[in-house]
Amino acid sequence: MADMPEKKAWVTYAEWGKTYGDIMHLRVFGQHTIILNSIEVVKDLIEKRSHIYSDRPSVPMIDLMEWDFNAGHKPYNSVWKVHRRLFDQTFKPSASVKYRPIQTRKINDLLYGLLTSPEDFGNHCRTHHHVCCLRIRYHTQGDYFVTLAEAAILKLSEFALPGGNAVNTFTILRFLPAWFPGAGFKRFANEAKKLTRQMRDVPFEFVKKGMADGTAQECIVTELLTKSDEAQSAEDTVSAIGTFFFAMAMCPEVQIKARQEIDAVIGTGRLVTYEDRDVLPYIEAIYREVMRWKPITPLGVPRCTSEEDVYNGYYIPKGHTHVLHATKILADDDIYAFGFGRRNCAGRYMASSTIWLTIATVLSTFKIEKKNDPAGHYIPLDGQYTDGLICHPPPFQCSITPRSEEATRLILEAVDKKASL
Repeated sequence: MADMPEKKAWVTYAEWGKTYGDIMHLRVFGQHTIILNSIEVVKDLIEKRSHIYSDRPSVPMIDLMEWDFNAGHKPYNSVWKVHRRLFDQTFKPSASVKYRPIQTRKINDLLYGLLTSPEDFGNHCRTHHHVCCLRIRYHTQGDYFVTLAEAAILKLSEFALPGGNAVNTFTILRFLPAWFPGAGFKRFANEAKKLTRQMRDVPFEFVKKGMADGTAQECIVTELLTKSDEAQSAEDTVSAIGTFFFAMAMCPEVQIKARQEIDAVIGTGRLVTYEDRDVLPYIEAIYREVMRWKPITPLGVPRCTSEEDVYNGYYIPKGHTHVLHATKILADDDIYAFGFGRRNCAGRYMASSTIWLTIATVLSTFKIEKKNDPAGHYIPLDGQYTDGLICHPPPFQCSITPRSEEATRLILEAVDKKASL
């Protein structure tokens, strides 16, 4: 118990892997955890035996905060399969194309925010990507809904991992009343539950009301309701874009090469579009490195085995085993930033295209540099990312300026065109 890491467990697990190998077994108060430390093992188990390794362990804090509605936290059963099938139909590559105009308009909004108030780039990134997801799902983009989503996800991230709170290990504690000494987790969960319900129900009821009175605009909810994941995915995108700005502030030489490629292939007379992706290999390389360098969910979302298994002589028991994968396996390919096997990210195609176009358009229009203090010295950048289910770069300052008058003109023109739609 004393050896278990309290923070940034993935760092410790990766170090342990150097000593104990690619598969490690931990047991804390009867709770079993399997750590997978190599891409080969993850492929063999999570992908090739995905029918066994696609379940989710029971995490009481998720239930207490009422995040169990989210398909990403549901057990591997018939209900999850229905959710996943609907999500795949909506966000498969061919279906995702129809959302590109919305994504483009919201990216243009981000560019305008960076142009008018660059010092607030962190808020611009958060608001932009949450609004984009809300607009696609519910055809709404109010600040109130954005605030709800951010607050609910923050609560989830703090205690969603199996060891994130004592109640996740000693499950009987979930029955303690909120007033009981030491039951602070219950009070926390009750507060989080209110946010979760509002985030889940308010925009949904907004769309249903619009459908009833004939004012609803086309969106994912209207499409699914007519025919018959979610807020967390937006937060993943926010983290990736934050990493991009952090990396570019540290590596100005990368921006120079990126702009040279864009200028040579696209020119300076228009903004980059989705259709340009195949002809901008260096921009693609930047995107892939952003996804690999600082993983959004360093341990992944825990799995558990639905059957007992034997692998390379190791016995892996059924049910209560938490299967996690450490950060180091991402050294192979950016695709694994979106997960493995049957429970990989269903919205990965849309997330990938949004992150890529954001990176490409920002690089084509802005210079990102370290910021100077009043004495003219660079303000150092702290590379210590936050802890939790979803990790973000620490708050940092950087200088964001337009590349040229032509870049400014393109941004203003794009916003004007958006306003006329």
